Amino acid sequence: MGITVTTEPQPEHSGHNDHPDNTGRPSADPAPRHLGFSRRRLIASAAVAGGTGAIGAFAGFGAGRSGAADRAEAMPSRDLRGANGPVTEPFYAPHQSGVETTPQAHAHFLALTLKPGSKAGDVMRWLRLLTADAAALTQGSGPLADSEPELAHDPARLTITFGFGRGLVKLAGEESVPKWLGPLEKFPIDDLDPDRCTGDLLLQICGDDPLTLAHARRMLWKDSRNFAEVAWQRDGFRRSYGSQGEAKTQRNLFGQLDGTANPGPGSEDFARIVWGQGTGRADAVHSARGAPPDDLGAHLPDWMRGGTTLVLRDIAMNLDTWDKADRPAREFATGRTLGSGAPLSGVDEFDVPDFDAVDKRGLTKISAAAHVARARDGLNPEMQIHRRTFNYETGAGEGAGLLFASFQADIARQFLPIQRRLAEVDLLNEWTTPIGSTVWAIPPGVKEGEYIGQSLFEG
Repeated sequence: MGITVTTEPQPEHSGHNDHPDNTGRPSADPAPRHLGFSRRRLIASAAVAGGTGAIGAFAGFGAGRSGAADRAEAMPSRDLRGANGPVTEPFYAPHQSGVETTPQAHAHFLALTLKPGSKAGDVMRWLRLLTADAAALTQGSGPLADSEPELAHDPARLTITFGFGRGLVKLAGEESVPKWLGPLEKFPIDDLDPDRCTGDLLLQICGDDPLTLAHARRMLWKDSRNFAEVAWQRDGFRRSYGSQGEAKTQRNLFGQLDGTANPGPGSEDFARIVWGQGTGRADAVHSARGAPPDDLGAHLPDWMRGGTTLVLRDIAMNLDTWDKADRPAREFATGRTLGSGAPLSGVDEFDVPDFDAVDKRGLTKISAAAHVARARDGLNPEMQIHRRTFNYETGAGEGAGLLFASFQADIARQFLPIQRRLAEVDLLNEWTTPIGSTVWAIPPGVKEGEYIGQSLFEG
């Protein structure tokens, strides 16, 4: 059944209502009168002419809604709340969350530069504010100044990790600044963008829900805009929550399993490699490279006890040229199979690579120039790191890459020997280019009533 619309001459009109409403502001007419009819008249005409047709239309709409609801009830849903309420990661703890925490699906790295003339007192006030709001957000509560606290109620394993740059630490006194806290040495593979190599404070914001993460970022920026400017920022991602088991190794955009050799969270290895001191556990777990020393954190200043260091590298990945390489060439370059992640000398992802194994032709199965060989073969037990990586994509055809977050207690003894070898020779360098590089001091966690960095400014 059709709808008859009767039009009547209308006075000239500019397309919006120039008469103010009861707020004193001009109010927009949702159906401009220059179209020859008003929305109200159209609806009235439809009701008269449509009769049962209009009722049928609304009845169909209701039926559709009901059917969708039935389907939704039948579909499995992802539960970010857990059995006993919202899924949270601890904020108040000896170590900051977001380091040993199982990596979440989404990340945002926000580097901030202090405004000129900033003093130690300004930074202390800023850090107090950030600490209070980060503590609230990670536990599912909106900060005091949050006008949309409902967006914080499902934290979905939100973590907020603070990193201090040289400029911020310097405000506490020159003697507090470690020698290693500054730019890394220049590597021949680097093509660094200076704008991605700066910052006084890093906020690593991670979570399994992008809406929660976006809200947390906005709240923390509201806390920061009177104290700092944005130096750079980058979004990262891994597999979506629930798409695979959390314990499984994630893949990067090359399709490689990324992080196979990481020390296990909660292990003696992790404590030594990342936090720099052993736990005295009787059931210590050590890698095939042997037991890492338990003094890797001995060089850290007192204000960093319980903390660690972060080297954050922004690595551009050339997916166009990677696509031109066949699968054997890709696996030869990495030294691992793409499917299982197993070393070319083994069958399982976690098999220890055998760099002396040869094939039927008498050729080594893993090239000495392959990535896994350069990153592992012949290195001492202390030359290990914890990599917490996130992929990024800036748009179709514009660029993609990897945010390579390397946590270790001692950059000089752990990170640099590995990086020097990779920069010298690594078949993967054909497709990767570091474009950003920063170094951060990760202070220890805090107790309730303290603020992040208190051990630096008041220790």
